[in-house]
Amino acid sequence: MAQRTPWSLTGALRGMFQKQTIDDDTWDDLETALITADFGPDISEAVVAEMRANVAKYHTEDPKDLQRMLRESLEERLSRLDPTLHLSERPAVVLVVGVNGVGKTTTIGKFAKFLHTHGRSVLVGAADTFRAAAVEQLATWAERAGAEIVKPQQQGQDPASVAFQTVARAIETGTEIVIIDTAGRLQTKGGLMDELTKIRRVIEKQAPIAEVLLVLDATTGQNGLAQAEAFIEHAGVTGLVLTKLDGSAKGGFVLAVQEKTGIPIKLVGQGEGIGDLTGFTPHVFAAQLVG
Repeated sequence: MAQRTPWSLTGALRGMFQKQTIDDDTWDDLETALITADFGPDISEAVVAEMRANVAKYHTEDPKDLQRMLRESLEERLSRLDPTLHLSERPAVVLVVGVNGVGKTTTIGKFAKFLHTHGRSVLVGAADTFRAAAVEQLATWAERAGAEIVKPQQQGQDPASVAFQTVARAIETGTEIVIIDTAGRLQTKGGLMDELTKIRRVIEKQAPIAEVLLVLDATTGQNGLAQAEAFIEHAGVTGLVLTKLDGSAKGGFVLAVQEKTGIPIKLVGQGEGIGDLTGFTPHVFAAQLVG
């Protein structure tokens, strides 16, 4: 039996843009494609209205013009927030937060590799001390990334003390960037946020926190965002990392999550390999979505 090709926004739009002319079906097809790609109904409706207005304004019936205008519109919307990682402090301390299961540990490994590839020395702190498996998994990823790691000295050690030891080690050794893993779940959200507040407090006694990155699983879309709202509300999140962003089937979530949270996407993971995490570039991403 022939294998079915997965749906993608790029593929859906390609058929639309290869037509001879823009017609009434174009607008229904465009809105359906955007909603299917997880832009959400509000953004999809707004983008279609903007494209209709532009087509009328420029008196065009050429689908290639529509393709160009759509690409430019999405790029402009994606560029409203600054995706730059702010890592100029020494050490630059990055807290990584997010619910369990989104790929937080693997993301830290990939981020360490990303930084190591760009010539930065990296120290990872395993402050998710509630799961022994998390510490061992993180140690494996750190080794693959060429990064040092500070582990708990005993099981169940206070996460804040591990974070403190990690930053102290970085200062002592002159390490440029520190990445601290944190727990994704405790018995109560209040307890989890209190723990993060404590981690922040002990770190800031030694060095400022450069970034708080929230990891989201792109395949879970709005549900994943709802799960992470406590972090957005309480953890001082400065940037988003989207994992599992394979293809363009869920590409619209990138824009939807920025517009909904007001927090920029700074890193995207588009595969399983250790090198599959990159900085977010609105121009490139819009081109990938629209073709």
